[in-house]
Amino acid sequence: MSGKILTREFCIDDYDAALELWQRVEGLEVAEGDDKEGVAQFVARNPELSRVAIDGSTVVGVAMCGHDGRRGHIYHLAIDPAYRRYGLGKRLVQECLDGLRRVGVIRAIILVADNNLRGAEFWKRAGWEDIPGAVAMGIDV
Repeated sequence: MSGKILTREFCIDDYDAALELWQRVEGLEVAEGDDKEGVAQFVARNPELSRVAIDGSTVVGVAMCGHDGRRGHIYHLAIDPAYRRYGLGKRLVQECLDGLRRVGVIRAIILVADNNLRGAEFWKRAGWEDIPGAVAMGIDV
């Protein structure tokens, strides 16, 4: 670690490095829509919200962020295991929340896999709460 980690807006040129990181991070599932085309579409619809952390030329953290006009969503927060415990995840999340505030969104939601205990603990330490009575559901279209 160089000691000087920069954060900036995610761009589609970061995709390959982000995918490699997502595939290495325990508890994060790469699924449909996570291909380069899907991510490019997501970023285009949500400009200036997704973030990357860079050490030199290496992507060491990623947070995908967007909104539906009402609620913000953070997806695929991933920090290289060698860079954990330095506040980098918290920093990326805060930058995402700041971006959501700038576009007028006042509440954000995340989905954490029920077997991702480490991830759930991170989010709880950061002040996120379970949504009582909510059950995540989905369908392929």
